[in-house]
Amino acid sequence: MQHVDCLVLGGGAAGLMCAANVGAKGLSVLLIDHANKVGKKILMSGGGRCNFTNYFIEPHQYISGNPHFCKSALSRYTNYDFIALVEKYQLAYHEKTAGQLFCDNKARDILEILLSECEKARVDIRTKTSITSIKKASDKGTGFVVETSLGTVKARQVVVATGGLSIPAMGATGLGYDIATQFGLHVIQRDPTLVPFTCSGKALDVCNALSGLSLPVSISCNNHSFSESFLFTHRGMSGPAVLQISNYWHLKMPVTVNFLPAISVIDVLTEAKKNTPQRKLVHVLSDVFPKRFAQAWLEYTLAEHNIEAYQDKNLADIPNKNLTLIADGFNAWQFTPPGTEGYRTAEVTRGGIDTNDVSSKTFEAKKVEGLYFIGEVLDVTGWLGGFNFQWAWSSAYCAAQAIAEENKAH
Repeated sequence: MQHVDCLVLGGGAAGLMCAANVGAKGLSVLLIDHANKVGKKILMSGGGRCNFTNYFIEPHQYISGNPHFCKSALSRYTNYDFIALVEKYQLAYHEKTAGQLFCDNKARDILEILLSECEKARVDIRTKTSITSIKKASDKGTGFVVETSLGTVKARQVVVATGGLSIPAMGATGLGYDIATQFGLHVIQRDPTLVPFTCSGKALDVCNALSGLSLPVSISCNNHSFSESFLFTHRGMSGPAVLQISNYWHLKMPVTVNFLPAISVIDVLTEAKKNTPQRKLVHVLSDVFPKRFAQAWLEYTLAEHNIEAYQDKNLADIPNKNLTLIADGFNAWQFTPPGTEGYRTAEVTRGGIDTNDVSSKTFEAKKVEGLYFIGEVLDVTGWLGGFNFQWAWSSAYCAAQAIAEENKAH
């Protein structure tokens, strides 16, 4: 039987960060992961460059049943604390849209920092290791007995950093939720999020026709809105705008897209009809939209409203009420996605372990001494743009400090 102060389950961002910080306090740490290597999600994130945090981190950018839960950790280990760690290793990084920070080189640089920190802290990392059971130690002492494919491990504290269900091809499982349920914690409904929408029927046809085209849009749903780029795909709709709004979307909810946020299309059409009544509708729309989009979306809009094929008609021949319907199709297109691409491509999992059952200061389960939950496995989901990595860093750091204090007390 192996004895350690702390056993960390999961070798992702949160697990590695927590293990390094616990080990840095002089405690013995074993980190195990069932995959063949740690940090897989880090390596594929941000197009291979890892959007590791954001300059602008605020609690309102996180979705949770308890919107206040994230505040303590985000204030105690901030984005600038992680940036300081990155700069200590002289890692070159740059800012992209709206404060998003990416590695200049590759995502592996972030993983190497975490592995280096773990090595300095003498963390024992074991991959290809599965867990068959976890239970409280039967003797009067505190701790847990965990049966693994490597043998039995006894640990004073166990940290569950197993992540969510997103991207199962990378090894995602529901282990963390199973452990929480076993020890009496409530698990809130989970859904794939930061995920593309699928489409069907005429909408799918036009998405196919426009596949690969990206446009800056304003998108809204469920009283939230984002101004980001929108990407047509052969399965439906993607791009940062869609991924962001998916955080707030639930099945059967309508989504509204404005493909030209800064300009009123009806004003453009009305003015053109007044000044150049002999111009074709599609030509006027091509003045303010890419021609390919103007043609395809106009056809789709006309078909949706079951009105005449006005593409090649002069503006003078189109009734104003129909011009309004057409303009709305560009400035306020509303659709109800039939679904999303699911966990296969979702960046994160919305929902998870109920934060009411976990301390926001220590991340220890309120009713289970020595059992901690951090990162994505909790019901805390950030926006696209480095927010979920920051949650991993912050929750991991705070749990590590609490674990060190608890061991010092003993």
